[in-house]
Amino acid sequence: MASSAAPARLPRHPAERIGGLLSLVSALLWLGQAAFIAWALADLLEGSGARALWAVPGVFGIALLRAGLKYAADARLAVAADAVVSGLRARIVSGEAATTAPSVAGGPGAVAALACEKLDTLRPYLMRYRRARLRTSVLPLLILAIAFWHSWAVGVVLLMGGPLIPVFMALIGWAAQEASEKQMVEVGALNDLLVDRLAALPDMHLIGAGDRIVDSFAEASDSLRTRTMAVLRVAFLSSTVLELFSALGVAMVAVWVGFSLLGVIEWGAWGATLTPFAGIYLLLLAPEYFQPLRDLSAAWHDRAAGEAVLDELALWREEERPALMTSGTAPVRPATPLSIRLAGLVLRRDAREIAYPDLDIAAGDRIAITGPSGAGKTSLLRALAGLERAERGAIEVDGAPLDGTTADDWRARIGWMPQAPHFLNRSLRYNIGFGAPLGDDVLEAAGVAPVLETLPRGDLTPLGERGAGLSGGEARRVTLARALQAAPDLLLADEPTADLDDGTAAAVIDGLMRFAEAGGTLVVASHDPRLIARMDRRVEVPS
Repeated sequence: MASSAAPARLPRHPAERIGGLLSLVSALLWLGQAAFIAWALADLLEGSGARALWAVPGVFGIALLRAGLKYAADARLAVAADAVVSGLRARIVSGEAATTAPSVAGGPGAVAALACEKLDTLRPYLMRYRRARLRTSVLPLLILAIAFWHSWAVGVVLLMGGPLIPVFMALIGWAAQEASEKQMVEVGALNDLLVDRLAALPDMHLIGAGDRIVDSFAEASDSLRTRTMAVLRVAFLSSTVLELFSALGVAMVAVWVGFSLLGVIEWGAWGATLTPFAGIYLLLLAPEYFQPLRDLSAAWHDRAAGEAVLDELALWREEERPALMTSGTAPVRPATPLSIRLAGLVLRRDAREIAYPDLDIAAGDRIAITGPSGAGKTSLLRALAGLERAERGAIEVDGAPLDGTTADDWRARIGWMPQAPHFLNRSLRYNIGFGAPLGDDVLEAAGVAPVLETLPRGDLTPLGERGAGLSGGEARRVTLARALQAAPDLLLADEPTADLDDGTAAAVIDGLMRFAEAGGTLVVASHDPRLIARMDRRVEVPS
């Protein structure tokens, strides 16, 4: 996502510094290895060959040392990348868990994409780009100094060819950055689209909109494919440019060295004849002069993708969202009689303010919150649960304002039944009790017992995140059992009978009434006249 905010600074892990230094030392050792090779080959050219054997141990010894250092550098950089990405991912998860307000980064799908697949693009940025940048800042300058020491002609060739590469990298990098930002936006948009369509899948199936959903996914995925190919085109272009300039530079050095050793050219070596050792050494160093620049170019699109993610991460970190009301301590469930009072409550929903009528709720009350769709019924339930902060007015529970000091204890007394059931990819038993033992009375009160008879493994049947294996009505009953599991004093139910057939809706209503008849306080947001008729009071939320 493009952003005018400054990119987020990635924390420097100690292992990254160690890995970068090990990689640099491994590259510098090539200077010594090349010297041994040049020494051996020059000795052979001069007809002796006696000293060539002495160079063999040095060549292979340095090669083994370089391989060991490279392996150690890769291992340390991998550790650093894992630590940084895991830390950022944990920060996003904890940040999203600490607020109930939507993120400017996008919907749940976009935030999930940022925390998962987008953060993974930082791994090559940490493991390849920063290492290549360090090597580029040291190795070419050192080789350039060695080249000028032996031959000003070779030094001029390298000096002319080297700076052209960063210039073209910068030009191509601007295009890569823009293409990567657009691709990241498309990834988040596609994830948001997937989340929205999955949530509305039953409704879409009922109205026969399956073909339209498939077409919308095809358009979104084709757009993402176009963005991805644009990034790849830029990456291939940068590689082609680098290969061209490095090949020309090495070829020019090889031509000059060859003609100098043959005696055809007698200039370019500070007035002295070029020795076979110096000529071979320069030939071996010329490709290594361009190699760090080539590595940096290969990692340039990693930088573009990484900085696009850092821009989005900076945008996410800088946005101010209201924190979830919590004290951060373990909740203590009070034994006082339940009492709720709404006085002048006003909630903000986007740019609109919603004013609610004053309301007193006592233990055992059964209240229906009604009103047109979008009026703010769900927002009121969320405010009663301490998940929304009041713009004005107050909510009092047991005589005390509902705020960060009281919200945790208050939520320990609440059962929550959302309109859209959500499950973990665990067993049905775990999705109800989250590890706590289940009581038969809870399963019976929620009407889940008949559901278990239809499942292949009963309450041990694994459920998908969308409740695979359960019908819509069965999923609602499982959600009701989850809400009743902790024996709450207050049950908040949001459209508990929406989209259910008459028989299933009647079963869910009976489960709610059993809770109320046992002395529980029930507050439901609903359009269902059958459920509303069985409530004691009806509170209308104006549109």
